[in-house]
Amino acid sequence: MFKIGYRTIKTAIGTAAAITIAQWCGLDSFPSAGIIAILCIQVTKKQSLRASWNRFAACMIAMAFSAIFFEGISFHPAVIGFLMLLFIPFTVAVGVKDGIVTSSVIILHFYSAGKVTLGLFINETALITIGIGVALIMNLYMPSVEIELSRFQEEIEDKFEIILKEIVVYLKTGESNWGGKEITEASGLISEAKLLAIRDVENRFLGNEDDYYHYFKMREKQFEILERILPLVTSIPSIVKQSAMIANFLEEISNNVHPQNTAYIYLEQLSEMKLEFESMDLPKTREEFESRAALLQLMKEIEEYLNIKNSSKQFPASRERMKRKAGVKTKQKA
Repeated sequence: MFKIGYRTIKTAIGTAAAITIAQWCGLDSFPSAGIIAILCIQVTKKQSLRASWNRFAACMIAMAFSAIFFEGISFHPAVIGFLMLLFIPFTVAVGVKDGIVTSSVIILHFYSAGKVTLGLFINETALITIGIGVALIMNLYMPSVEIELSRFQEEIEDKFEIILKEIVVYLKTGESNWGGKEITEASGLISEAKLLAIRDVENRFLGNEDDYYHYFKMREKQFEILERILPLVTSIPSIVKQSAMIANFLEEISNNVHPQNTAYIYLEQLSEMKLEFESMDLPKTREEFESRAALLQLMKEIEEYLNIKNSSKQFPASRERMKRKAGVKTKQKA
């Protein structure tokens, strides 16, 4: 069963509207306005604006080239080939290559007319303006992805919590039957979330609306550290006193995975724990020495994990997640 998306609906309405307006204005080749509208309706507002500008600029250049080549040489198929041979590299050089297809239609209109007149320039400019104008109007509406972004945020935080808790289990017991599927799932969620956040940014012209993108980038950096921590933890030869201390510390972090910045609290605790470790007796066996060395490296990774969060802007947590974390049942916000 096929699905009709909002972009398809906008394209259908925009095409019909552009052709109707162009026909109502009595323009020649009025269906071309619909073609231009189709090409200018993009996934995001900024993409649509860029596409519209590129196509408008390319069409203006195409009309100039057509006047020069057709009037200067002749209306012959070979001239079209020669024109395109120079026109395409020129549009690429000036940065409007996305308008090549649209402008090629304009060039063929000039060729079909058999002569270059002011009326032809006006007709083609009107077709371009109508097609682009309708496309821009259609793209004024973009559905909100706020709910989806919030869902990604919660799911990623849930995966991080599970991963951290599994690390805690291994530090305390030295064994685990965890399959590690959350690692793959978290990686996929972060990639999808970043793409959606970029699309959301592309749909906004004003204001600082890239919070979600920065948030997912922050989680991506932290995830890289978690990937480094896992093999480090499993390589620890034996459980020592410091293992339990770090495990308890990580357990507290795992219970507080949220967008709000409380990392500075844990950084202070980590600093205090480092001082406590330094005051402890030196290792008495090689195995204990290797375990404590690995734990020291683990603490450095944890510190970097927290520093990434601490240097990031604070992002408000979703209401539902905060309720769940607190274990409080309240009415949903209307």
